[in-house]
Amino acid sequence: MYKKKSRVNLLIIFLQLFCCCNAQAQNINEYFEKIRKNEAELTAFISQMPKGGDLHNHYTGAVYAETYVNWLISSDYCLNPQTLETAAPSSGGGCPAGAIKFSSLLATMKPAAFEVLRSRLIRFWSTKEYDQVHTDAREEHFFATFGNFGTASGLNFREGLTELKNRAKAENVSYLEIMFTNIKLQKEDQNKKLALVDNADTISFYNNKLISLAQSRDITGIYQVLNYLYTAVPKQLPLEKTAIRYNSFVDSLHNNFIGEDPDFTMRYLAFVSRTVEPLSMAMNLYTAFETVQRNTSGNIIGLNIVAPETNPIAMRDNWLHMQMFAFFHKLYPGVKYAVHAGELTEGVVQPEDLTWHIRAAVYDAAAKRIGHGVDIAYEKNNYELLNYMSSNGIAVEINLLSNEFILGVKDDRHPVLLYKHFNVPIVISTDDAGISRSSLTEQYVLLAKRYAEITYADIKKYVYNSVLYSFIGDQSLKEKLKKDIDQRFADFEKYILKNSK
Repeated sequence: MYKKKSRVNLLIIFLQLFCCCNAQAQNINEYFEKIRKNEAELTAFISQMPKGGDLHNHYTGAVYAETYVNWLISSDYCLNPQTLETAAPSSGGGCPAGAIKFSSLLATMKPAAFEVLRSRLIRFWSTKEYDQVHTDAREEHFFATFGNFGTASGLNFREGLTELKNRAKAENVSYLEIMFTNIKLQKEDQNKKLALVDNADTISFYNNKLISLAQSRDITGIYQVLNYLYTAVPKQLPLEKTAIRYNSFVDSLHNNFIGEDPDFTMRYLAFVSRTVEPLSMAMNLYTAFETVQRNTSGNIIGLNIVAPETNPIAMRDNWLHMQMFAFFHKLYPGVKYAVHAGELTEGVVQPEDLTWHIRAAVYDAAAKRIGHGVDIAYEKNNYELLNYMSSNGIAVEINLLSNEFILGVKDDRHPVLLYKHFNVPIVISTDDAGISRSSLTEQYVLLAKRYAEITYADIKKYVYNSVLYSFIGDQSLKEKLKKDIDQRFADFEKYILKNSK
């Protein structure tokens, strides 16, 4: 009799807890729906909400322009006040023609005039006040910023990474997966790279050979060339040293300045640029795969391919690049990678170029995640492709702000609901928060305000996806991050229901 009564009491307690939790979930959903059309109220809500991770984050584009200006000033670099070009002083301390050291500018200019110059730099290096001061095309302006602030971007990785970490923690982001820096061969290795194929004529031969093979869609021929390079390169190029050097560089930065916080984790992706000629691309991709494979610390966990998809070389060689990924994937099956694909829309390129970039990244390159994926509605057999992405867990990284600024794609022209309807895993990310003058909070606000079909439960799922579809290989770390999000959401929802009006 006593045991029966105890079981009844336990059942009552369970039902009470279930009803309580269900009521809390219902209440938070109702509150979310109540405020979602008011941007200020929605921002107040989402700014406090746990956001998990940001998986599509370019380091150089994430640091704010103000920080870059400060680095140039403290390093006393050179600036041309007319063109806004920057440069390092020569070994003798001089500046290029037309350029002046920042110390001289500060000494000779009135403070108000220098602030005007500083503001011009910030606008030159970001989208700040774009509509008021710029006349160049949005896409051109956005991607040109990387070259414009290029002199500054490598001056202080310690401060840059610390800035990103502190900013992420302040907006309840617990994980950053950053496309960090390009892997560069040392000068002496660059010379050996040229010597690899004997002379410039031979370099041109291999470039033209790969282009020709790609145009005829000769995968066998492409693999033969890549296999030759894979066999010949280690004999003349110290890729092992390059990989070790780069891994040591990243590990040192991470261990000394970022570390492992109980409430924050940062990991890094290597990357290659899609705007170089085929031979360089093959060797750069080889180096990147080798570097990620050799990382033993767990800090560098994957790689990506970057730069404008509309670049002439990138457009010409896109299919070839995907075959290169496929080739190296067979040699390095444990290396994970994402691919920027489909950052295109009608009017930006010829119609036929909208029909296959995502397909090639998914089917040929076997990418684990797709960056942007904006042109999915134009892709050939897109329903079949979306179903394949869904059933194979290939996530899409949604970057609402940069898609709107660069491509003019927003509201129901954006395919985020198309991905949702086909159950493709979605992660919300920033792309280049420093250039866009934005945050992960703003991305989620736009998502909630523009797409009424996306519920609070969907948004929570996207937050968890940012850990589930990260490239972290340590499953215990993934589980730790998930449990942290569990607790953060529990605390957040309790706080909102207690304090909201």
